[in-house]
Amino acid sequence: MVLVKAIIDRPIGYQDKFGNVYPINYGYIPELLAGDDEEQDVYIISEKVNQPLKAFEGKLVAIIHRTDDVEDKWVLTSPNEQLSLEIIREKTQFLEQYFTSTIELLEGEEL
Repeated sequence: MVLVKAIIDRPIGYQDKFGNVYPINYGYIPELLAGDDEEQDVYIISEKVNQPLKAFEGKLVAIIHRTDDVEDKWVLTSPNEQLSLEIIREKTQFLEQYFTSTIELLEGEEL
């Protein structure tokens, strides 16, 4: 299993300029450029992590493909956790509601 290191720039409780409050940690993968020529964005979804973080190391379990945006979003979780498609949808809805997207699970229906 390859672990990915993320920097958290929008921790749990962060409020953006549009009024969205982040219920999960959100950040980026340093030095890995995405479709918008910025560093790759990541959602951190974990039942074991429920406090604001500055950094996270976990496994990549899903990619959210936005059909009406130039970038995709990655989903990371703790190495020993499994996530369902439904949990990913529920936890990312606070932002993904503004986009048309599909979720690609990287290890089957239950990860």
